[in-house]
Amino acid sequence: MSPHLGANRYGKDGIRLVLVRRGAAEDDPHDLRDLTVNVRLEGDFDAVHTDGDNSAVLPTDTMRSTVYALAQQHLTGSIEQFGAALTERFLDASPAADTAEVGLREHAWSRAEGAGRPHPHAFVGGSAENSTATVTRTRSDGLDVRSGIAGLTVLKTRGSAFSGFLRDEYTVLAETDDRILATEVSADWSYGAGAEPAYDDIRATARAALVTTFSEHDSESVQHTLYAMGAAVLAGCAAVSRVGLRMPNKHHVPVDLAALGIANDRAVYVATDRPFGVIEAEVLRD
Repeated sequence: MSPHLGANRYGKDGIRLVLVRRGAAEDDPHDLRDLTVNVRLEGDFDAVHTDGDNSAVLPTDTMRSTVYALAQQHLTGSIEQFGAALTERFLDASPAADTAEVGLREHAWSRAEGAGRPHPHAFVGGSAENSTATVTRTRSDGLDVRSGIAGLTVLKTRGSAFSGFLRDEYTVLAETDDRILATEVSADWSYGAGAEPAYDDIRATARAALVTTFSEHDSESVQHTLYAMGAAVLAGCAAVSRVGLRMPNKHHVPVDLAALGIANDRAVYVATDRPFGVIEAEVLRD
């Protein structure tokens, strides 16, 4: 039996880009953008695998350089728009490719406080929350955009239960009608055909819907709240056609203080990092 090449693609991961835009005057505020970019090309690259013929290969180092070269001109608005410019360039530069995909993650910075006001040139980072986008362009179908957020950590101390679940001889979990619910939300969403999205506005609306619904929903499970959160994004964002959510259950277990002669009135918990449950689902518009 002869081997044959299956699906394949290649690219560059972890391209770190920091862009500073300065005002005309020396004291004008600076704007800071901080991104990590991943690139993939897919197409007719069989010969490089089977024959060692590199003539169709755009080097991954060129992908890195392209991200930097296009940043000043094209990273002027949303990360989705920057991704669209990059995918167009990569298909132009790589005739053998029929698909270019760019994944973008924007790392959050806020202005530092100085002398009672936001400092024009100093910033504070450290938040785990990122804006995300995956932009895919094919020669046949054009542009497809998925936007999202990652690392949105939320917790509530009431309004969450988990009971009535399936049991067998190995089930030891106790039912509860009052527990801490904590998770790190990763969400991505797609747009309906013909939509011309205001990407940043939609992201802000979607984030607000996720946080508000998590906070206010009377939860019977992580799944129950996940669905409500996805439905809220669809209700608030007319251009969005689907929402995908990943919500790990960040367990908070009450500490048994009885051996110390202390009653634990639902006050002291240990936050465990593993193992943890993971709930994933999509919510679709009819």
